[in-house]
Amino acid sequence: MKTFQLSAEPRTDLGKKATKALRKENKIPVVLNGGKVVDLPFTGTLEAGEKIVEIGNGKGLVTTDLVVTQDAVRKLVYTPEIFAIELDLNGRKRMAVLKDLQFHPVKDTILHMDLLEVNDEKPVTIEVPVKLEGHAEGVKAGGKLNLSMKKIKVRAVYTKIPERVVINVDNLGLGKTLQVGELHFDDFELMNAKNAVVCAVQLTRAARGAAAAAAAGK
Repeated sequence: MKTFQLSAEPRTDLGKKATKALRKENKIPVVLNGGKVVDLPFTGTLEAGEKIVEIGNGKGLVTTDLVVTQDAVRKLVYTPEIFAIELDLNGRKRMAVLKDLQFHPVKDTILHMDLLEVNDEKPVTIEVPVKLEGHAEGVKAGGKLNLSMKKIKVRAVYTKIPERVVINVDNLGLGKTLQVGELHFDDFELMNAKNAVVCAVQLTRAARGAAAAAAAGK
C-alpha cells in the first residue's frame, strides 16, 4: 500500500457541544482504535486524548480521540485507492488504516472517522479493489465478462496488503464463474465467503444463437 501522511491533534473535549463546534470549524472527530490491551484497574499514565475502553475479563483497550481537518483527509477518502496512514500526533508517529466513515446525509461532508492502529506483526482485514487482467476464453467465444465484486476482503499484516487484487481470467470459459475459494495468494488471505462469485463470463444473445446453430448443425 501507498502511505498517506496525516497530521492530527488529540481531542480531549468529547461532549456534543464540542463536537458540533469542531464541525463548524471544518474539522472531523476521529477515533484511533487498536491500541494496547491493559489490565484493569489501569494504574499507568494516559497521553492526551487517550482513554480506556473495557473489553471484559479484567482487560481494557487504549483508544485515542483525535481531530483532523476536512482538507487534510480529502485525498485519503475521495479516492478508490487504499492507504497505510502515517499519523503525526504532536511529533509521535503511529501507523493506521481507515476502518469506517460517517457522512452527512445531505452535504456529503465527513462527520466521523474510525482508524485502526496497525503494526508489522498483527494482521488486519481491509477491503481492496479487484482488477481483472487477461482475455477470457469465454469472451473470445462471444460471452461478456462481468465483475461481481469490485472490492474483496484481504487479511494480512498491513505491509503485505496489496493496492489491488489482480486476478487473471484467461482460462475462464463461457458461462463459467470464478469464486473466492478458487483464488490463492502467498502473502494474504481472502476473507469473503468461499462460494462468493468474483466474476463470470455470461452468455450473450449472440453466443446463445451461435451455440444453438452449432447444435442444430450436428
